[in-house]
Amino acid sequence: MPSRLTALDASFLFLDRETTPMHAGGLAIFTPPEGGLDLDQLIRLVRQRLPFVPRYRQRVRNIPFGVARPVWVDDEDFDITYHVRRSALPKPGTREQLDELVARIISRRLDRDRPLWELYLIEGLQDGQVAIVSKTHEALVDGVSAVDIAQVLLDETPEVPASPGDTWQARREPSGVELLTEAVAEIAARPGAAIDALRKAGSDATSIAQRVGGKVGSALSTVAAVARPTPASPLNVEIGAQRRFASIDMPLADVKQVRTVLGGTVNDAILAVLSGGLRSWLLARGQGVSQGDVLRAMLPVSIAIPTHEGDSLGSKVAATIVDLPVGEPDPAVRVQQVSYQMAQLEENDHFVGASNIADIAGFGPPTLHALGARLGASLTRRVYNLVITNVPGPQHPLYAAGARMTAAYPVVPLGIGQALSIGLTSYDGGVYLGLFADRDALPDLDVLVSCLHDARMELLERCEERRRLRAVPQERA
Repeated sequence: MPSRLTALDASFLFLDRETTPMHAGGLAIFTPPEGGLDLDQLIRLVRQRLPFVPRYRQRVRNIPFGVARPVWVDDEDFDITYHVRRSALPKPGTREQLDELVARIISRRLDRDRPLWELYLIEGLQDGQVAIVSKTHEALVDGVSAVDIAQVLLDETPEVPASPGDTWQARREPSGVELLTEAVAEIAARPGAAIDALRKAGSDATSIAQRVGGKVGSALSTVAAVARPTPASPLNVEIGAQRRFASIDMPLADVKQVRTVLGGTVNDAILAVLSGGLRSWLLARGQGVSQGDVLRAMLPVSIAIPTHEGDSLGSKVAATIVDLPVGEPDPAVRVQQVSYQMAQLEENDHFVGASNIADIAGFGPPTLHALGARLGASLTRRVYNLVITNVPGPQHPLYAAGARMTAAYPVVPLGIGQALSIGLTSYDGGVYLGLFADRDALPDLDVLVSCLHDARMELLERCEERRRLRAVPQERA
C-alpha cells in the first residue's frame, strides 16, 4: 500500500502558502563540453538517474474527509518533460538577468497534483555557459539518507557512467475508498493516529513539533539559551509572494587568509563578512547602529562524520543561534566576537545532534540549506532575524552530462515574517552565496550585495595591515 507522509513532512504541505512556498532550490552554473548541453541531453540524464530517487515519480494524494495524513502514490501520468524544462536569457545573459529569472522561477509554487519537483535548463549565459535551476518541495526529501535529483545528476568525471536499466512501471493508484479503508484500519490499530488526524486541520509547525516530542526539545533548548529578546530588524516583516535573488562569489583562499591572520575558523570568517555587510547595509538604509547591536541568525552547521579508518563518511548538521555583531565597527573584532561565540557554543554542547535534527526536519545532503527554515518555521519572529546556512562541498570539480559545474548557489526558502535568507556553499576553491529575499521588503538587495563585497575587502585589508605590523620588527632586526 502507499507510503504515508510523516507528521512533519505533512506539516510542510499544510504550511505551503502563496507567500511561503515550502520548496528549497539551487542554481548551478556549468561550462558545457565541446558538443554542448541541451534539453534533450538533460532529460536523458534525469531519466537515467530517476531510479535512484523513486519518490520523484510519486505525487501526494489526500485521504477522503482528512481522516489521516496524505500518502505518496505513483504518478500514472508521469511526464518527465513537464518537470525538466528549458528557458533562456537574451544573449549575452548577464548575472543580474539570471538572478532575476531565478527569483521568478523559485517564487512560483509547485503543482500539488504532480511530483513536487522541477528542473530548468537556462541557456544564453555569457561565455557560452548554461545554468540548471532546481526546485524540490521539503516534504519530498525525507531523512538523512535521502537524496535529491540535483545530487544524483552530478558525477566525479566528465564521462557519464552507465546507469542501471529503468524498469519502473507505475502502480495502480488506489481509489478513494481504498485509501479511506486503509486509514480507518490504521486508526483502529493505533488509536493515537486518530488524535493526529483531528489536529491536522489546525496544525502548524509548532504543534507538529510538539507531537514529535523529545526530538524537538533539544532544538528548543538551544533556542532557550538565548534569553535576550530578538532584536528589532527590517528583516522581520510581513512578506509577499514575490522574491529577489542575488548570487555572490568569494574565493575560498580569501576566507582562509582571514582565518590564518585574524584567527578563528573559515566559518567564523564567513560570518564576520556577513556581519560587516549587514552592518553597512543597515547604515545605508539610515538605520542607527550602536555598539553592541546584533542580528540573530539561525545557523545550521555541517560537521564531517569520520569513519573508523579516518575517512569522511558524510556529514551531519548542528543548529544553533548566533548573534552577528553588526554594531562592531572594527572588522578584526567582529571576527573575534563571532569566533568566541562559536567556541563557547561548541564547548557547552549547545549544538543539536544530527540524528535529532533529521527526525525533526528530514533532509538529504543537497537540501541541508533548507534546514533552518524547516527547524523554526513558526519561530522566526520570536527567536531569530534570519537564516544563514553554510554547507561545505567538495573541493574538486563535478560534472553533469560532461558539463563542468563551475558554481553552485543555494536558495533557502523564507519563513513567515522572514524577509531574507542567506545560503553558502563552498565548492572547488570558491564560496558561493545565494541571497533570497522578499521582493517588496528588500528592494535594495543589490546594496546588500555591494556591502558584502566591501566587507570582504575590508577584512583582507585588515589582514594586510596585520602582516605589515608583524614584519616591522624583522625589518629593523
